[in-house]
This record gives sequence, C-alpha cells and structure tokens, in this order.
Amino acid sequence: MGKSRRPKEGQYIPLSYAQLKSKAWRSLSGAAVKVWLELHTRFNGGNNGSLTLSMAEAADALGMGKATVQRAFKELQAKGFLVLVKEGDWYHRRAHEWCLTTKPVQGVKGKVPPTNDWRSWQPPKKTKRGSKMEPSGANVVPIQNPKGVHGSKPEPVRGNSGPSFGSGMEH
Repeated sequence: MGKSRRPKEGQYIPLSYAQLKSKAWRSLSGAAVKVWLELHTRFNGGNNGSLTLSMAEAADALGMGKATVQRAFKELQAKGFLVLVKEGDWYHRRAHEWCLTTKPVQGVKGKVPPTNDWRSWQPPKKTKRGSKMEPSGANVVPIQNPKGVHGSKPEPVRGNSGPSFGSGMEH
C-alpha cells in the first residue's frame, strides 16, 4: 500500500478549536467561510502566498453573486484570515494572489510560520444610546389605558410612541 491508507479521501483541512472558537471565526458570514474553504482547497503545502481564486471563479463554484464574493474576500482580510499578496489584472486575465494566515509560507530561507492574524481581531465596540431611549430605540411616552382595571381609574401604561390602534374607535 502507498503512503496514504485512504487515497480516495484526498487532503483535508484541519480546523483548530482555537480558530473555530475565536471571535473572528464566529463573526464570519457564511459566504466568507465558503470562500475561505474554497481558497483553502487550492493550498498544496507549498504554494501559500500564490493561491489564486478569481471573483468569477468563486461565484461559479460556490453559487454566489460576484458582489457577495467580493464582500467575503474583504471580510476575510479585515478579520485576519487572508492577505492579498498581489493584485490581479482583469485585462491580462490574472486573478489576485492570496496568502492564508493559518498556513506557513515557503520563503527564500525556508518555511515562514503562519501569522494567524485572526487571533488579534476584535469586534468593533458598541456605542451607547441616550439614556432616554428604550433598547429598541423608541422613545418612552406614557399613555392612558382607556379601560381601568376592575372599574378603577385609568392607569398610565408605558409604551412606544407608535400608532394608537384604540383611539377614536367605539366599542
């Protein structure tokens, strides 16, 4: 038997728990995960930094629109999973060349270890809303309950300032 005991299975992608549980990975869109996996299938162990996948090719292979693919590439770069090494040239029909930050790069002096830039990605900080706003963003305005409880006087009820469905209607 040859080197592999399961030759029909081919290569695989190991995904560490550190990566899978990272804020960066968990925040990726489904399209970004699919593009990352597709680009990863082009990695052969020594070609990181010169991986190619055009927008059109990714769109066709993954059943997505080109704009979605383009957003996915930008997201993967922003979150530290990909680095654009060399821009492509549409007129010369050459795709961008990419580097997966999760894999080593074959350099002049041997393999350079992966940078794993995704480890340092942090989600943007949330901004606080004004203190007079509800979490939904609606202003809080007291209104009168038209029917009191058990014959008592009407009580103020908290609610939003949206349309009033009971006003002006006779029962």
